Amino acid sequence: MTENKTTHPDDANLIAAGVDDEQVESNRRLYTGSALVIVTVFAAAYAAFHMLALNGVGIQAITFGLLDIDFLPNFPLETWNFRISHVAGALVLGFLMFSATSFNETSEPRSKLVRYSAYPLLACALFSLGMAVFFAWEIAAGKMWNGMDKGIRFNEIWLFGLPLWIATGCSVVLSWVDKQSRQRFAPHDFVLAVAALAVATYLITIYGTLMRNSTGTPFAPIGISMAAVAGTVLILELTRRLTGLALVVIAIVFLGYVFAGQHLPGFLNSPAITWQRFFSQVYTDAGVLGPTTAVSSTYIILFIIFAAFLQASKVGEYFVNFAFAVAGRARGGPAKVAIFASGLMGMINGTSAGNVVATGSLTIPLMKKVGYEKNTAGAIEAAASTGGQIMPPIMGAGAFIMAEVTGIPYTEIAVAAIIPAVLYFVSIYFMVDFEAAKMGMKGMREEELPKVAAMIKQIYLFVPILILIVALFMGYSVIRAGTLATAAAAVVSWFTPYRMNLRRIFDAFEIAGHMSIQIIAVCACAGIIVGVISLTGVGARFSNVLLNLAAASQLLAMFFAMCIAILLGMGMPTTAAYAVAASVVAPGLIDLGVPLLTAHFFVFYFAVVSAITPPVALASFAAAGISGSNPLGTSITSFKIGIAAFVVPFMFFYNSTLLMDGDTVSVLRAGITAVFGIFLLASAVQGWFVGARANLLIRGVLVVAALLMISGGLVTDLIGIGLAVAMFLAQRAFKPRGASTS
Repeated sequence: MTENKTTHPDDANLIAAGVDDEQVESNRRLYTGSALVIVTVFAAAYAAFHMLALNGVGIQAITFGLLDIDFLPNFPLETWNFRISHVAGALVLGFLMFSATSFNETSEPRSKLVRYSAYPLLACALFSLGMAVFFAWEIAAGKMWNGMDKGIRFNEIWLFGLPLWIATGCSVVLSWVDKQSRQRFAPHDFVLAVAALAVATYLITIYGTLMRNSTGTPFAPIGISMAAVAGTVLILELTRRLTGLALVVIAIVFLGYVFAGQHLPGFLNSPAITWQRFFSQVYTDAGVLGPTTAVSSTYIILFIIFAAFLQASKVGEYFVNFAFAVAGRARGGPAKVAIFASGLMGMINGTSAGNVVATGSLTIPLMKKVGYEKNTAGAIEAAASTGGQIMPPIMGAGAFIMAEVTGIPYTEIAVAAIIPAVLYFVSIYFMVDFEAAKMGMKGMREEELPKVAAMIKQIYLFVPILILIVALFMGYSVIRAGTLATAAAAVVSWFTPYRMNLRRIFDAFEIAGHMSIQIIAVCACAGIIVGVISLTGVGARFSNVLLNLAAASQLLAMFFAMCIAILLGMGMPTTAAYAVAASVVAPGLIDLGVPLLTAHFFVFYFAVVSAITPPVALASFAAAGISGSNPLGTSITSFKIGIAAFVVPFMFFYNSTLLMDGDTVSVLRAGITAVFGIFLLASAVQGWFVGARANLLIRGVLVVAALLMISGGLVTDLIGIGLAVAMFLAQRAFKPRGASTS
């Protein structure tokens, strides 16, 4: 739902209009009429349901007493059922909103055979849903549910599971060839939505009994396994529609490993596992409903709602305009704006590629306008947007996932992330500044930029972010802090032309419902992979490989861990990349004696930078689409610009002081010398040192000096400073002909 934009009296020079506009994907439906009303209300209700549930509002209050039924749990909703509902709602909304294929400009008639085939499949899905409700009724009436009972097995296999499988499998395949209208519901996708409801209804019913304790045993009802198979297929299909094939292919490879592992040699060999046993467990907290969904159903969706409130009140546009006002006049100004704005927005929205599309549509054309090449403009935006995932306090939800996985308090993780994040963004700033200096760039003209005075008048728009940070460090729970920040976003909007009345609040919840689908599907899909790792024990065997490597060289083991984390993260959103890498790589590092926090930060950083690592770099590819550059060339350039991110994890591995582990003096010294080391590294990579181009010899020595400064020891710092001073004197004495100073 949209409404006309209000003109602000001071916005004559504002250039960030549209940053907060919702992006429309090529396979997203654009409903009209009653279909639009249904989907809009469902999306808003889905997001509002989470906000109310997380804050302890009772189910009777949420549903106005309509669900005041004895066998349904009262809120606070039981964790297991809440997560099942969370995933099911995203599946229903996702299938209604996103087509299996992209829409073309020319509409083609739907095949009658394909269209009419949806009706018997819908009957199968509805029959399966009805059986799930019937099971719930029987259990509520006191019937004992035994997975070994022949009558129950017959009902679950032939009257629930088989119709569900037929509806799900056939509708997934037929949706790929169905020519659909962008403005109307697609019959086969509607079948998939009903199938998702059937899976959720059955699992909530069965897991509401003692049957959850029987998962993975012969006493588990066969219906659990059959529902989990259908649920897994639905999750994989929705993930494919939203993020492409990369994550889906990885998940399928892991699923194949479950049943092929017994035939593989060496450390890949795993015990034989039947499909019934595996799938009876994969839809539990050992898999789909595990840590990834635990975080997406609480912290992630909460901050998506927060981001949606900022978007609805146009605060995101203010952030970008503020960045232009402050940094736009510097040389290469739009690039430096991209660092600030993309880092801030990326911290909140939790996706590198999504942030590139949101802010890059503005910053990339402006970077090209002031002289940056297409590859460089796209690469700068990609590197800056990726950095938002490592910027505290939110870290694109990464901090909350890490807290969930490790048990380390969130505040400790956020504090530990400060220096590494500073090093990353300082590095990008130096890389951008040196590139601008080499090319003799200037900043944007004052008349092209927002007025600083006008921006300062609206500095109060940062209040929601400040409230979030203060509340978290005052000891408030993440949910309470996020709720307060969301309320603050609504309050401060009343001092702007975009006041959040009831209509805008509804719009914010609708935006949040739409925004949440992708990350929820990704987290559920990552949960499948995590389930395979935990149920097959491959993570423990991988730890043994790292231990063997460490016997030869600890550095070699760390390098191998880095490569695995990057490979696992390629083509995957940040959240899923970290969740998978943390399951495979982090346990091995911990077995090597690496501290828990350091091991997970190491894995997290490389999972994040996989978004700018060739050959599969999602953030770089998204930026290339906007800049019109070659995707591979852009990813190589973004890898170069973000090179510090590949060094920083080794820095805090060898010097834990950079993670705030030490006294104040030691932390300050380590931070300052590391920043100087990053400066030298950027100078070497860009070939620009103290106002002039540097030759290969000077660049080589600067690399050595940078690594010495980064290592953190007093002696190495002194040697590094000495080498840097020597190169400074050499640069002054033998300045290349034609070098410029600026």
